[in-house]
Amino acid sequence: INGRAPYNALVTHGFVVDGNGRKMSKSVGNVVAPQKVFDTLGADILRLWVGSTDYSGELSISDEILKRVVESYRRLRNTLRFLLANIADFDASKHALPVEQWLEIDRYAIALTQKLHDEVTADFNRYEFHFALQKLQAFCSEDLGGFYLDVLKDRLYTAGENSAARRSAQNALHHIAHSIIRLLAPVLSFTAEEAWKNIQLNQIDSVFLQSWHVLPKIADSDALLARWSRVRVMRAEVLKQMETVRVSGAIGSSLAANVTVIAKDDDTKFLQSFADDLRFVFISSQATVKNGAANEMEIVVTPSADKKCERCWHYRSDVGANVEHAPLCGRCVSNLYGAGEKRTYA
Repeated sequence: INGRAPYNALVTHGFVVDGNGRKMSKSVGNVVAPQKVFDTLGADILRLWVGSTDYSGELSISDEILKRVVESYRRLRNTLRFLLANIADFDASKHALPVEQWLEIDRYAIALTQKLHDEVTADFNRYEFHFALQKLQAFCSEDLGGFYLDVLKDRLYTAGENSAARRSAQNALHHIAHSIIRLLAPVLSFTAEEAWKNIQLNQIDSVFLQSWHVLPKIADSDALLARWSRVRVMRAEVLKQMETVRVSGAIGSSLAANVTVIAKDDDTKFLQSFADDLRFVFISSQATVKNGAANEMEIVVTPSADKKCERCWHYRSDVGANVEHAPLCGRCVSNLYGAGEKRTYA
């Protein structure tokens, strides 16, 4: 696309249409010049538009379509930035942990990434690039940004620097980053190469000299996928109720809330299996599960009456219990000056 021949091919073959459904024509003057697109938006935006469009039919392009492509690109790039930022101090040769020592949600994230890898590479092999990119975008925005990374922030930011909880998260992020960068490379070539230079100490190396990333084997992957898929459905209902309470003005953020879930027997046992880590899944300061007679799950969100920890922003009854560190809650004091909190699931 960096010359006259490809530019003429786009127009004369008549397979590109503008935003109004008209075939592009230089004589009509409705042409979107590739050179202008990558001069103003970057070559990867044009590559992402091409890769995201089903080439078996007519390809539509307009300023509005390109704006949507830019938004999609921004989500992908921001995901890479988060991954790279949070493994900046991670050295796989020093900090790698056996998979069985990882927290459950980290093993789930790898199982989910393996599922994505299998589907995307299969799409690539069939030359169905638009399906591959749809899956990558959904994975970054929904599975990572909308769930896993959202839950992970508390552990990454508040756990001890070298704690098993934080290193477990970084182990998973390390593998996810290596996998995602490679999967994006065929389309977002410049972005993937830029990310690769930040993840590798050897600046001479290139992502295009690599093969697909081999993810750690998760023995109970099917069970984890089913278990966390189920809790994500319930979490969505909790977040919906939280938003209702937030809009009413009763709470500011989700961490200002205490959540009580009243569910039938099997759902109660399921949610209680996450123990105290359930509050991290719900992004709340407290999560309580009670058994109820009704078939439908009931969710009660109430403002916390406790003080806010200045470090982790959780509302806890033990804030100020340690007079030497009065603004902090008990777990932050432990994470900073003690043995650190115990995390198993999230």
